[in-house]
Amino acid sequence: MTALLSHFRVDLLLLLVAASWGSTYLVAKELITPESVVALLALRMLLAAALMAAIVAARRTRITAAELRAGVLLGSVLAAVFAFETFGIAKTSATNAGLIISLTIVFTPILDAAVSGRRLPGRFLLAALIAIGGVGLLAGNGAFQPPSVGDLLILVAAIVRAVHVTSMFSLTGHTPMNSLHLTTVQLATCATFFSVASLFYGDSIPHFLARLDPGRAALFLYLVVVCTVFAFLVQTWAVRRTSPSRVSLLLGTEPIWAAIVGVTIARDTVTLAGYVGIVLILAGTAWGRSIEQRHRLAPRASPETRVVSAGRR
Repeated sequence: MTALLSHFRVDLLLLLVAASWGSTYLVAKELITPESVVALLALRMLLAAALMAAIVAARRTRITAAELRAGVLLGSVLAAVFAFETFGIAKTSATNAGLIISLTIVFTPILDAAVSGRRLPGRFLLAALIAIGGVGLLAGNGAFQPPSVGDLLILVAAIVRAVHVTSMFSLTGHTPMNSLHLTTVQLATCATFFSVASLFYGDSIPHFLARLDPGRAALFLYLVVVCTVFAFLVQTWAVRRTSPSRVSLLLGTEPIWAAIVGVTIARDTVTLAGYVGIVLILAGTAWGRSIEQRHRLAPRASPETRVVSAGRR
């Protein structure tokens, strides 16, 4: 009974993380304009990095030179992910953003296969086409029209996120590194990039802060504390108490939560064709994840063959 309750607690916390990530798109959309994107990202990363650094200091551990080098490189790519994603959110609906970004799940194995020379099963490519076709239906919302600028920016963010996941394996897969240290350095790198960029583009950080009323300030703190710091700490804690595949499965429900939040709370307008697109995206990404995991765990003819599973932010 105790073990059952323990597993239930882990699953519940992981679902809370997935739900918070699904709500990120609406929260960010409520907070930003195209002019305030960089200032919001700078302040979000500064606070998140400071909280993470405080945790590292409390544990009295030291960041190694290897962790610092890898963290800076990965943080540079992560900054691009946040930039494309947040600018995209400013120009599309919360529903579209949350579902299109989920294509990272199919882009990552494709990118890794291209780099490693490994062949993916034909069924995976079919699953990817189904998910991409769903994006076309959702973005057009039943009309034969090209995707919006925001949709395309989110699509680029999904591709760059796949680059980030693949790069993480290349830089850290053969060297033991502390995930807490690595994430802290990445967030600090993002904070540095966006803080410098805010001096030259859009609103300054003080100007953004001055425009935060109590309601928007609460949303911003939710974005930093719950969607960033809490989410990472739960992942780190949960992965030691359950299987990686279960963590991936539960966190993979993020696009479902994004769709629920977008349709019910943001009141995004979705036509019948758009709903069909949502179903295709969810079905294609779920099927693709399942195929990739089975292919990754199957016996290999060559021990050098590697596969990178699609990961989260």
